[in-house]
Amino acid sequence: MPASRTGADGSAVVRALSYNVRSMRDDTAALARVIRACAPDVVLVQEAPRFAGWRKRLARLARESGLVVLSGGAPAAGPALLCSPRAAVERTEDVLLPLTPGLHRRGFATAVVRFGRAARLGVLSCHLSLRSAERYEQGGMLLERVRDLGVPHVLAGGDLNERPDGRTFRRVAGALRDCRAAAPWGGEFTSPAAAPAQRIDALFTTPGIEVLACGVPAGLPGVAPADLRRATDHLPVLAALRVPAS
Repeated sequence: MPASRTGADGSAVVRALSYNVRSMRDDTAALARVIRACAPDVVLVQEAPRFAGWRKRLARLARESGLVVLSGGAPAAGPALLCSPRAAVERTEDVLLPLTPGLHRRGFATAVVRFGRAARLGVLSCHLSLRSAERYEQGGMLLERVRDLGVPHVLAGGDLNERPDGRTFRRVAGALRDCRAAAPWGGEFTSPAAAPAQRIDALFTTPGIEVLACGVPAGLPGVAPADLRRATDHLPVLAALRVPAS
């Protein structure tokens, strides 16, 4: 897994992590240890705390992971973004998706950040619906929001609640690059953490971003198997990306 760095040409190698943290209801210390060991520049969080005290809890996770809160949490109905001090923040926006009566409200946490002087990256964290029809519509909204970020290079991802052969996953992967498929590294399956048997968490990029490696960081130095099991009910997805200057 390549380390973060900035190139002489203005490009940047960025480490990105997607992680469903189940509202931090499990072992938060183990969760923070996993995140720290992955050394991410940006973390796409799903199921961030969103009820009473959510700001303090999310800030605690960021602090213990060596990161800062970028956006999301309750205002995005669960998705959130964390980033390292390496990222210069240009703008953020939390987006609530249409509510289907009787179902959980969904949203996107989005931001545009810069690494070095010239590598600009749009970022979007999502957690799509459990219901197939709604999930498919949300996949289309995700692609619209990627375009609306107004930057040439975007990273999007999270918990899709669907495997790669599902129609929503295929809809997103048809427009964006599935990082795991482009440069497989580490483990493949993300759920459930105790006995992973399916890949429902993923990272995607727009064309122009080079995917160097992507997968579950099992075996990464500092990532203990016991911590992966205790941290939450999903395994994280870690990717290294080369973002061109723009």
